[in-house]
Amino acid sequence: MNYDEIDAKIIQMLQGDLPLTSRPFAQLAQSLELSDFEILDRIRLLQDKGIIRRWGAVLRHQQAGYRFNAMVAWQVDADKADKCGEIMAGVKEISHCYLREVPADFNYVLFTMIHARDEQELAAIIAKVSDLTGLQDYAVLKSTREFKKVSMQYF
Repeated sequence: MNYDEIDAKIIQMLQGDLPLTSRPFAQLAQSLELSDFEILDRIRLLQDKGIIRRWGAVLRHQQAGYRFNAMVAWQVDADKADKCGEIMAGVKEISHCYLREVPADFNYVLFTMIHARDEQELAAIIAKVSDLTGLQDYAVLKSTREFKKVSMQYF
């Protein structure tokens, strides 16, 4: 384990909503008998160790006007999958990109979650990704209703 119990409490706090104050770590720092700066130093160290990738605001895309969202499944040859995945991961409108194991009768193995403001923007983004990767065979699975969306809580 590359972290201690203090780090676990910091990670737990970062997984939730931070107080909207000038010193969001003050209460946690006081309870741990640390300074705000020591909390920030520990966060940086956790990032340096690769335990946390990043931390920041979570945009509620529906409320922000991104109402046309789709999972796009792409057919790609195994020898091109990594390269295409890297290209897709660089597209700002794509929030998730995964290479997945799929049933034998479903040939779409590369999945992207695309967020757009309207149907035309969604189509344009899909066309851009197709042009960038050279992939022409894909299935668009549009989101119609959200039943649950939460950030994973590990601690």
